[in-house]
Parts: sequence; structure tokens; C-alpha cells
Amino acid sequence: MRIHDLDPDNRPQERFIRTGAASLSPAELLALILRTGSRNLNIVETCNKLITEFTLEKLADITPKELQTIRGIGKVKAMQIIAVFELNRRLHYSRNLNKKIKAARDIFEYMAGRIPDETKEHLFVLHLNTKNQIIKNELVSIGTLNAALIHPREVFKSAIRESAHAIILVHNHPSGDVEPSNADRQVTDLLKQASAIIQIELLDHIIVAKTEWFSFRERSFL
Repeated sequence: MRIHDLDPDNRPQERFIRTGAASLSPAELLALILRTGSRNLNIVETCNKLITEFTLEKLADITPKELQTIRGIGKVKAMQIIAVFELNRRLHYSRNLNKKIKAARDIFEYMAGRIPDETKEHLFVLHLNTKNQIIKNELVSIGTLNAALIHPREVFKSAIRESAHAIILVHNHPSGDVEPSNADRQVTDLLKQASAIIQIELLDHIIVAKTEWFSFRERSFL
């Protein structure tokens, strides 16, 4: 069935005009962007198939090649889909620019979408000013944390250059279990000692996963 064969009151465009974007399903919203379907599927059906196959969450990080495995999604439509999610990602970053940190939850929310490959551990250093606002974030290492490999020089080098007042360490656990390992504790102790010497305070070390986090400070480990 083509979009034009639908009852006019049920077409996404007409419903958008009549009742607003919030009344449309994710597939219908995506259909408004992609606009045209294929010979056998209208664009809403194609978008429903996309979301069923990959889920809306995974669409945010999917490759053009993977998108094009769905019938009716060619190179141009794949680029359109990726562009939509990239705009959303940039909006998220923009809203969090100079975000004032009050609790570990703020860091968890700030880091959403910022880890490029959640199948690997990434260690980030967030630089804060005297108002506890994030002025920069820097990816320091990729891979399992190890105190023998994480040198304080690499962690504090950028913070010194940026004249940061304090730093917060953030790293992810791909397993989803946010409890700190022995290596996590060793790295934290090492960098806490270095922060006292350099006089750039280590405010917290936060481990994040998809839906939860662990704060060394809030759990009195720091």
C-alpha cells in the first residue's frame, strides 16, 4: 500500500499538521524525513521494518552498509538517517556545553552518546573550572584500565594546559557491571596521589554503563 492510498486522516504528514510531532510513532517521524518508499513497501512500512530489525537505539550508531541491508534503503536514505542522529548527538553536546556538575548523575547524563565504541573500555578526563563547569573532555586511553599503563602525566597534561581547576575521571564497563575492579581502584589511588602534588583536584572517578553508574566519591572510595 502506498502512502497516498491511506485514509488522509491517517497519513503521517496530515496527522503531524493536525496534532503535532508527539502524536506520531518513531517510524512515522522517520518516514517524514525519508519521504518515499519502494515498489513493494510504503515508507512507513520500510521505517517500521528498520526499527524492528535494529531498534531505535541501535539506529543511532549504525553504519550506512548495515542500513542498506533493508530493502528500500539506498545510499541517500542511509545518509539521511545517519544525519538525523548526528544532529541529535550534536544538540546533546551543545546543551551540555559548560554544564555545571552537581552530582554523579550529571556526569552519567553528560557522557550519554560520547563513548565511540561501547564494546571497549574508554578512559576520559573531564576538565572543570572553579564553578564546576565542564570546559573540556579528553579521551586518554582505550582498553582495560591498568595502573602500570595509565601514567599521571597523560591524565594531567591537558588539564594543566587548559588551566583546569579540577578533573573527573570517567570510564565505561562494556559488561554493564559498574562495580570497580582492583585495577580501577589502583588507578584511582595513583591519580589521587598525583592530584595532590599537582594541585588539580581529582573530584571523582565515575564508572558508567548503559543504565547505571558508580561514583567513587559518592560511595566514599575517594
